[in-house]
Amino acid sequence: MGRAFEYRRAAKEKRWDKMSKLFPKLGKLITIAAKEGGADPEMNAKLRTAITNAKAQNMPKDNIDAAIKRALGKDGVVITEVNYEAKGPHGVLLFIECATDNPTRTVANVKSYINKIGGQLLQNGSLEFMFSRKAVFEFPKSHLHMDREELELALIDAGLEELDEQGETLYVYGDYTQFGSLSSTLEELKIDVTKASLQRIANTPVEFSEEQLADIEKLIDRIEDDDDVQAVFTNIA
Repeated sequence: MGRAFEYRRAAKEKRWDKMSKLFPKLGKLITIAAKEGGADPEMNAKLRTAITNAKAQNMPKDNIDAAIKRALGKDGVVITEVNYEAKGPHGVLLFIECATDNPTRTVANVKSYINKIGGQLLQNGSLEFMFSRKAVFEFPKSHLHMDREELELALIDAGLEELDEQGETLYVYGDYTQFGSLSSTLEELKIDVTKASLQRIANTPVEFSEEQLADIEKLIDRIEDDDDVQAVFTNIA
């Protein structure tokens, strides 16, 4: 009984710890989107997507509203999106996307994580041709109200490149420039997308051993723990 209680408490603390880091990151993306395109989700596709992703992570409405209000406020806090490129242990390539109110702090932190494991922060643009930027949408197959062939035909004109199925989840891929048209078409088809994002996918994925992956994942976990880091993309196969 005592062990079961301790396990539940530890699991609950772990969930809260994850949310305490995740919600501020999601909030930054909402603030950036609202600052760029206005506070009305109906008129701002980027904001609509950021809110959808936040809701998918059970972010409370009050947090979402507060993030939008920050974009409209006059507190002087400016959040910008910055990217860093690096080479990590065993030659793994890392593309790190951040949202920060202090780029000097962020680059110092990222550089320290990389340097501690003997890696190297690269000049921006070094990995530009190693990754393809894609618009990615995912949703359960149960959200689909037509057969797969009909969906493909409906999305081709919107920029569909690939429709992938993994278990009970469908993934829609297109060039990042087609994010808006794919998003709008999925909305018109009344498909409830659970996650929408811009991802960087390695053009030449590399296989690593289990031992190498353990070293790499330790670094990725450390980088992702940083409050300013939004996503880490790699060339892991």
